Amino acid sequence: MTDTNLNTTNSSLYNKDLAPITEGRRTWTTWNYAALWISMSLCIPTYMLSSSLIEGGMNWWQAILTIFLGNTIVLIPMILNGHAGAKYGISFPVFARASFGTKGANIPALLRAIVACGWFGIQTWIGGFALFQMMRLWIPALDTLAPVFPDSWGLQTGPAICFIMFWFLNMYVVYLGVDSIRKLLVFKAFFLPAAALALLFWALNASHGLGPILDTPSKFATTTDFFHFFFPALTGMVGFWATLSLNIPDFTRYATSQKAQINGQIYGLPTSMTLFAFVGVVVT
Repeated sequence: MTDTNLNTTNSSLYNKDLAPITEGRRTWTTWNYAALWISMSLCIPTYMLSSSLIEGGMNWWQAILTIFLGNTIVLIPMILNGHAGAKYGISFPVFARASFGTKGANIPALLRAIVACGWFGIQTWIGGFALFQMMRLWIPALDTLAPVFPDSWGLQTGPAICFIMFWFLNMYVVYLGVDSIRKLLVFKAFFLPAAALALLFWALNASHGLGPILDTPSKFATTTDFFHFFFPALTGMVGFWATLSLNIPDFTRYATSQKAQINGQIYGLPTSMTLFAFVGVVVT
């Protein structure tokens, strides 16, 4: 083999981000992957997810079961696709080359990026609006700022400012690199469950216990009516993490071992999604 063949750094198929992760940089343990899922699952969209099932007519255990089944199903491709990342240290765009070819892999990589931009935009808007709801209590003037956007946009100045602030905060974490994300996930894995428990205790106190919540019946008159809602709802639960089940090698390529990514995802994904969904059901 010639030196030219060995010099992959000059190839159009190679760059620093696509290069396989070396053994020394693979530092993510089982706990890190569990923390990843705890921090990603305990978010407002998950809360809204469970709430929508209750509003659709399910009772509490039907909603919880649907969410658990959906996340258990999506866990299967999550672990299988994560195998390549942990074994070879490669990201999703490189992994996709096995199926789409070196040039064709750019298509799923770009499609994944577009979906990720939409998902990031949704999360950032919700986070920014939550920030606005808190800041307006401390700074009332934020709620009465002069409009700077056309009325057709339906966008107030205060929420827009908070959205931009929250966006910059996210970009700063991304700028610091993947190790900063790992450290942030560990912090969130402790903080978010504590916040969720506080919300749960508030709901229990406001409703005087679990009794009224558990006694609320399903709104479906027949089993047929239930399944007409159940299967689309289950599809929605699977779709919640469907994109990440494809690009999970972007995370598992940092795994210390195959066992770390498998156990971390099993411990973290179905449990955290189901438990926080229960909080959403109780509060709803």
